[in-house]
Amino acid sequence: MAIDAPAMADWNAVIIREATPMDADAISALIHSLARWFLADPGRPEDAAAFFETITPAAVADALAGGRFRYHVAEADGVMVGVVGVREGRHLYHLFVAEPFHGRGIAGRLWAQARRVALEEGNPGEFTVNSSASAIPVYERLGFVPTGELQVQNGIAFLPMRLTIGPS
Repeated sequence: MAIDAPAMADWNAVIIREATPMDADAISALIHSLARWFLADPGRPEDAAAFFETITPAAVADALAGGRFRYHVAEADGVMVGVVGVREGRHLYHLFVAEPFHGRGIAGRLWAQARRVALEEGNPGEFTVNSSASAIPVYERLGFVPTGELQVQNGIAFLPMRLTIGPS
């Protein structure tokens, strides 16, 4: 189903909820739809075959059911428009928003929810992420800072980043 942002009158109508294994197909499809933003060479998706194996519907369902990952999704009018996944309460593993919804604060809302849950479950305030080159400004706005150089691994280009949240 195509996602039409202009048809949604109020972006605040986007709801954030915990993902379930029933969301695996939609999560997989959303991440696949954004591959051009994180592939080292969008003309060679086969270079990222190992990564694509981790986002098949079955792999996502296993991640949702396995306990190492916690996912939340953003929905508008019943259609998934964003997803965030955190591995082991400390590594921001996935943060994707459908292109028509970029720039509307949805990534920030997803991250705020995921971060809150991780902190409530014992994270001391240390998070990491491997940001695609195109998402670096987004992660910087969320408070992450680079910890290394841009890398390419298994067909995916990324910059390692870290966020440290001090005591309140």
